[in-house]
Amino acid sequence: MTGIFKEPVDGPRMLRAGNIDGDGQADLSVHGGRYKAAYAYPSEHYPWWRTELPGTDLPWGMFGENFTTEGLTEETVHSGDRYRIGSAVVVVTQPRLPCYKLGLKFRRNDMSTMFLQSGRTGFYLAVEREGVVAPGDAVEPLSADPGGVSIGDLLRLYLSVAKEPDLLRRALALESLPDGWKNSLREQSPRQ
Repeated sequence: MTGIFKEPVDGPRMLRAGNIDGDGQADLSVHGGRYKAAYAYPSEHYPWWRTELPGTDLPWGMFGENFTTEGLTEETVHSGDRYRIGSAVVVVTQPRLPCYKLGLKFRRNDMSTMFLQSGRTGFYLAVEREGVVAPGDAVEPLSADPGGVSIGDLLRLYLSVAKEPDLLRRALALESLPDGWKNSLREQSPRQ
């Protein structure tokens, strides 16, 4: 079972603390909940994927996202940034780490690896205030996290590409970053 097969909706939905009404998620141990209530994926990545995966149909939602965004990328969005979507308020938490189901959807054994190594992972959202969201809603910035650790930075730390002690300290201090991510970063990073 999987909830990765998503299609655009034609009307409003309630965004709740753990999920969006009508959005099924099969494995609640790794999807949904406090830190992963919704998943956002930048529309800007679709042209790159069309080049990498010629002949693959890539409609919006192909990566399992709840929100296909414009103007928000892993380099410009930070863990802890707050946004309004419709009447809901969300907080960016972490990059998406793909599971094997992405490979099943794309019918490629290497898809999860390609996805992760591309750095085009999108990001998860926690719900600070439940509300109604609808297609075409603006994603309005409300506040930026003062820690300033981008989703891209977190991914590079996780992959042990970034060897920056100051960046690691800032990431570990983020209130918005789940403890599981902090533990992984500690394990991945060289002793300081």
